Amino acid sequence: MSDTPVPDNGHDGAAETADGQPDGPPPLRSVHTSNFSAILQHFGCSLLVTTYQAGKLVVVRSDADNPNLINTHFRTFNKPMGLALGNQRLGLGTAQEIIQFRNVPAAAARLEPKGKHDACFLPRSLHVTGDVQIHEMFYIGDELWFVNTAFSCLCTYDEDHSFVPRWRPWFVSALTPEDRCHLNGVCVVDGRPKWATALGETDTQGGWRENKKDGGILIDIENERIISRGLSMPHSPRWYADRLWLLESGTGSFGHVDPITGEYTALVKLGGFTRGIDFAGNLAFIGLSQVRETATFSGIPITENLEEKERICGVWVVDIRNGDVVAFVRFEDAVQEIFAVVVLPGTQFPDIVNDDPKITGSSYVLPDEALRDVPDALRSAGASTQAADESAPRD
Repeated sequence: MSDTPVPDNGHDGAAETADGQPDGPPPLRSVHTSNFSAILQHFGCSLLVTTYQAGKLVVVRSDADNPNLINTHFRTFNKPMGLALGNQRLGLGTAQEIIQFRNVPAAAARLEPKGKHDACFLPRSLHVTGDVQIHEMFYIGDELWFVNTAFSCLCTYDEDHSFVPRWRPWFVSALTPEDRCHLNGVCVVDGRPKWATALGETDTQGGWRENKKDGGILIDIENERIISRGLSMPHSPRWYADRLWLLESGTGSFGHVDPITGEYTALVKLGGFTRGIDFAGNLAFIGLSQVRETATFSGIPITENLEEKERICGVWVVDIRNGDVVAFVRFEDAVQEIFAVVVLPGTQFPDIVNDDPKITGSSYVLPDEALRDVPDALRSAGASTQAADESAPRD
């Protein structure tokens, strides 16, 4: 990889100057390879990244006005973790809540600078789950599923209840908020949860911590069997391009698993705790966390082999054909840990509005039959129909 890191032109964080010195206060900043923007433009996409440690949802997007730069746009939430992208919708899991957003194209046209945004996700609902340690999330049709790590199970969203348990590992004997195996990741194939990752085959409160270095497992949900053992803190199982991909976070590696034999083959090792992944074409977008020496992260290969100053945080782009690193965006200072990385297809400059009452208070989404009675002036000012949202990203 020959591209030289350059500062982004993020609206919410200070960038670096050419000599690497901070240009103003640097609470939130990043640098990236000069080809990162071109990669996003090539695929016509942007990225969503959650960092629970910094309390931010980061929108990584190319900037048409500065084609060699990307824009890292920060939105504040309380411990954002899992992200689910569905038909016109976005689900976000936070410390005690699930927030669901919907893309409203009419609102995108009203954002400043005018004419630049091609998607605007507005909040539609907030559901209190309690502190269930939401990890990965996904839509199956219109149903929102999530990994409930505290209760060691997969759940679905339900308006009348905190959550509805749908599956838990057979070796976990009780539905109790004790984080018994640290269930964290799930892979959906053909509309069904197929594989899951956990940090231990354990059935006691926090039992996975005793052997976190190499006690991780990959579970075949349908057949209720463990297909891989001895993994170091595995996360983010994904089925893509006819392969089962996995992040072995404790070693900082990205690789694939033979679903028959369970053998894990590392394709590349990176300089951080690998967690959060999505794909476009032959490229994988992989989240890296710096991770500090804490009870959770001590005693694993990535912290034993790399000094804290050597570990990095950001999104690394890897060619899945050969393991080559082709680009990266590196977060600095305030952002040190990443959980989710999601490719947002079909939109290059989106926004997620969570704290602008002017936009949320004057944007209306109505059924088609109701919109017939709305004056044309109000439609152009911010009313939208369900049908108008068909341009939004889909699964």
